[in-house]
Amino acid sequence: MMTLNLTYGLLIPFLGTTLGAACVFFMKKNLGEYLQKALTGFAAGVMVAASIWSLIIPALEQSEEEGIYGAFSFMPTVVGFWLGIFFLLFLDKMTPHLHINMEKAEGPVSHLQKTTMLCLAVAIHNIPEGMAVGVVFAGWLAGSENITLAGAMVLALGIAIQNFPEGAIISMPLRMAGASRRKSFTLGMLSGAVEPVAAVLTILLSSVLIPVLPYLLAFAAGAMMYVVIEELIPETCGGEQQTDIGTVLFSVGFTLMMVLDVALS
Repeated sequence: MMTLNLTYGLLIPFLGTTLGAACVFFMKKNLGEYLQKALTGFAAGVMVAASIWSLIIPALEQSEEEGIYGAFSFMPTVVGFWLGIFFLLFLDKMTPHLHINMEKAEGPVSHLQKTTMLCLAVAIHNIPEGMAVGVVFAGWLAGSENITLAGAMVLALGIAIQNFPEGAIISMPLRMAGASRRKSFTLGMLSGAVEPVAAVLTILLSSVLIPVLPYLLAFAAGAMMYVVIEELIPETCGGEQQTDIGTVLFSVGFTLMMVLDVALS
């Protein structure tokens, strides 16, 4: 039963990317700007709530329980959070940014080139999200009192929700660039395959990682918050169509994730 729950938890985020990529089969055009802002805003709200309740708070509680740092029990969380920020800063220097306006691409070649870059960027940025799932499930497997199976599943679900628009944003422009529906779907889906791989590797290294679990939880939170601030929030505010839908859906996503995490943990 434990193995089955673990398998479900690791595959849920990948399922989100797969469902998003599957939009290419039943939508004729690219995601409209209004819908894209709504989905992105909702995903950003979910990710912020997940970072706080599923990662930062457990990291603080774990540090307090260990009692090593005394009055400075917050230090592992602060250090881990900033390590996550710096790690994503490094990735952003090495890979293209996610916020590419596909509507302004000039011609099919430009579409294909930009979408290929976007696919690579999404895949690399998904590594910290996979690590976040792996760290939480590793903590649950190790018997941590601060991490429950329900809480780990909620985090996986939150990341899956965030992955849905990513899958669609990759597969649909590929289709517009002339790729077949099947190829567009496959590339969109594969952009999320790195997450379960990163999660499994994290769990396999759990014997080494558990002693520094507060740092790792906070690291994952910092990395996810960076993605939200750098990539998702600008997408809800930019573009030609000015609307508050991104802000409203951010609040909805944040509230929903908070309720799920508190109620099920």
